[in-house]
Amino acid sequence: MKRVSLSLIPLIAVVVVFLGFTSAYTVNETEQVILTQFGKPIGEPIRDAGLHFKVPFVQEVNRLEKRILGWDGRPSEMPTKDKTYIVVDTFGRWKIDQPEQFFLRLRDERSAQSRLDDILGSETRNAIAKHELIEVIRTTKDREPTQDVGIPGVVTDGDLPGSIGVLYSITKGRAKIEKEILEQAAAKLADFGIELLDVRFKRINYNESVQLRIYDRMTSERQQIAERFRSEGAGEAAKIIGRKEKDLLEIESEAYKRVQEIRGAADASATEIYASAYNQSEQSIAFYQFIKTMETYQDMLDRDSTMVFTTKSDIFKFLKRIEND
Repeated sequence: MKRVSLSLIPLIAVVVVFLGFTSAYTVNETEQVILTQFGKPIGEPIRDAGLHFKVPFVQEVNRLEKRILGWDGRPSEMPTKDKTYIVVDTFGRWKIDQPEQFFLRLRDERSAQSRLDDILGSETRNAIAKHELIEVIRTTKDREPTQDVGIPGVVTDGDLPGSIGVLYSITKGRAKIEKEILEQAAAKLADFGIELLDVRFKRINYNESVQLRIYDRMTSERQQIAERFRSEGAGEAAKIIGRKEKDLLEIESEAYKRVQEIRGAADASATEIYASAYNQSEQSIAFYQFIKTMETYQDMLDRDSTMVFTTKSDIFKFLKRIEND
């Protein structure tokens, strides 16, 4: 009997060690554990790191992530309120807030990622469809509607007849739309034990079929603005040339007037000098008349000139004297 009991000691020790290994488990700092018994969760979730124990063979350890997890959505094509098709790429951050509910509804992260794809994709589509494209692109709403006069904008209503680069007014902006998606999706994901922390737009691109139309419209808009600048420049040039010609005429007229005034004053002064010089005596007056008459002969007569005067002409009187003399 003693020999039998002694031979069972190693077996008992092996069983005890085996039971110890199968009943003990450790929880890391980054994990939280759900214990299940025959597939059903029992007890509270274990969040404290360290060594823990369970009933071997009956209870099973299910480890869940305690850290913040990432969600990277697939780029999806969707229309905006103004019927512009864009490709939106989003990402988000989430964590398992209620482990027991998460385990019952989803079991693992793979199922959670699939659920996130469905809910966040749907809420993103709804949010994009309710807003103009400029709302999605612009970060904030702090801009008044203004006229774009040369700075290329991303989105304008240049497609509208009779308008060039008039920017849409913004009521929300991209940050508010992201917050709206976060609030709507977080309420739905809370039923799965998930706390949605953040949702952001990673990239927004035009659909390939829309890109050419957008580029053509932007080119047309820039050409319209360029033509407007050219016409305004031509108008300003015409104004400048008109002012220049007007100023030139005024300057020339003022100069001509001044010349005539100077010339008249000079003639008056010369006449006064001549008068004072030749009015000294009767001989000087006669000499002045003779000199002026000779100057007149010089201006009037040359080799080919033929003149007919009466005998009573004042000009002819000096010529008569020459013949008489």
